[in-house]
Amino acid sequence: MAYSSIIKPSTFMNPKIYTGNSGTNAITGVGFKPDWTWIKGRSTAYSHNIYDVVRGVTKIMRSNSTGAESTQNTSLTAFGTDGFTLGSYDESNYNNATYVSWNWKAGTSFTNDASGTGIGSIDSAGSVNTTSGFSITSFTGTQTAGTIAHGLGAVPKLIIVKARTQEDGWYVYHVSNTATKYQRMETTGTLGSGAAFWNDTAPTSTVFSVGNGTGTNYNGAMIAYCFAEKQGFSKMGSYIGNGNANGTFIYTGFKPAYVMTKCTSDSSNWEIKDNKRSPFNNVDDYLKANASSAEDAGVASHAMDFLSNGFKQRGNNDEVNGNGRTYIYWAFAENPFVASNYNAATAR
Repeated sequence: MAYSSIIKPSTFMNPKIYTGNSGTNAITGVGFKPDWTWIKGRSTAYSHNIYDVVRGVTKIMRSNSTGAESTQNTSLTAFGTDGFTLGSYDESNYNNATYVSWNWKAGTSFTNDASGTGIGSIDSAGSVNTTSGFSITSFTGTQTAGTIAHGLGAVPKLIIVKARTQEDGWYVYHVSNTATKYQRMETTGTLGSGAAFWNDTAPTSTVFSVGNGTGTNYNGAMIAYCFAEKQGFSKMGSYIGNGNANGTFIYTGFKPAYVMTKCTSDSSNWEIKDNKRSPFNNVDDYLKANASSAEDAGVASHAMDFLSNGFKQRGNNDEVNGNGRTYIYWAFAENPFVASNYNAATAR
């Protein structure tokens, strides 16, 4: 049996729920200093708020919008050693509203001068964690096909790219779709194709490729979130639904803390489920990355079970488990199925 070297996944990725107070609000208990924090109101129909250390605090992007990055001085004002601090901004901290934050750790700065290193053709810089397989990569686009160093030292299987200063979509590369296809996270749309986005070229352990399209290579500031699979911690794959409550089982090699799914063959929402909003099976509370709507709670037709070694669909809704429909997912662990210390994950 293959073991995971990441014994405690929550030191690299951890969901955290909290209640807003419309004032200064120090959110602790994340378990590490986050470098990427994604916040969504559960009880309120506020936009998703996405922050990272590379772009800097108070800089917001919204996964449900094509809008450019905005600055809100009373939003997320600091990343702390065990969480983050919020100001009074309603979208992330309205009084008595409930929220969830999804937090990832990168932590090691990197820069790449492409002409000096011979790696890639476009300069990049960012923050990376090679243990957990996550990097935040900033670059200035050229609108000419090129390659960009991501710092992972492993092949990314998921890349999410957004123009910072230009109104444009969230372009997603997923290994199951291949580099000839893309999806946009702010929409319910199906797969698109065209070399303008990933240049029809799969990423490597050193670089990812972009075409000449503004969505991934606008002539200005760009940001990319890149993920490599790590055994027992993260998994990016696909499955085919069967349309019934004894649904498809997806093996990940860990008990999930977080799962996002999206149908590729039909229009659907990008559904996010996690172990903090749904601490017990069935996992039937979900938010939509492409929508500002409040949480859909207790929806049996969208439910799944988080198991010790993967997840199993328990609903029959076409958005998550339609018969014969194809879905992509990405998932992060609460516990590896078996860690290198021989401790095994237990079922919920």
